[in-house]
Amino acid sequence: MENESKKYLEFIKSRRSIRNFIHSKIQRDTILQILECGQFSPSGKNNQPWRVNIVIHPTVKRMLGDLTMSGNIIESAYLNFVIFLDLEKVYDRVKDLQSIGAFMENILLGIHAMNLGGVWIGEILKNKEQVNEIFRLNTGKYELMGVIAVGEIDEEIIKLKGESPRERRPLDDFIDWY
Repeated sequence: MENESKKYLEFIKSRRSIRNFIHSKIQRDTILQILECGQFSPSGKNNQPWRVNIVIHPTVKRMLGDLTMSGNIIESAYLNFVIFLDLEKVYDRVKDLQSIGAFMENILLGIHAMNLGGVWIGEILKNKEQVNEIFRLNTGKYELMGVIAVGEIDEEIIKLKGESPRERRPLDDFIDWY
């Protein structure tokens, strides 16, 4: 059992943000399995305050891409999960925002488990009203929380760039014992 725990902890620590993709189809079943990982995220009162629009169509990807400096990532990904907070399900804003964060991280772990790459794009939030317009969603009902771009990892570009996992702050920098 200890070996399994170590493997799982290493799996979590090996997840990284991927911004370079090979255009390769991702099967519907795979997409649904990834979203199931998010579905099992914790939420207060089990309210599950999320909504996801799955964007595969090139025109819609371009429209989203035009709203962020990460547009090339959105357009090169096979698909994008556009994630909203369903304001009609909110019962405590802080708790629900935390639930959305857990939902998005579970999706990223699901992407990693499927040997795909993904990156959480938050910079698009500066144009959240325009994103709602693309999908004809009422801003009083849905609030954009971010986009997760998903695709097959372009290992060649990663090798060329010499990308390595980002350094993490030492634990002692942000913990105190009482």
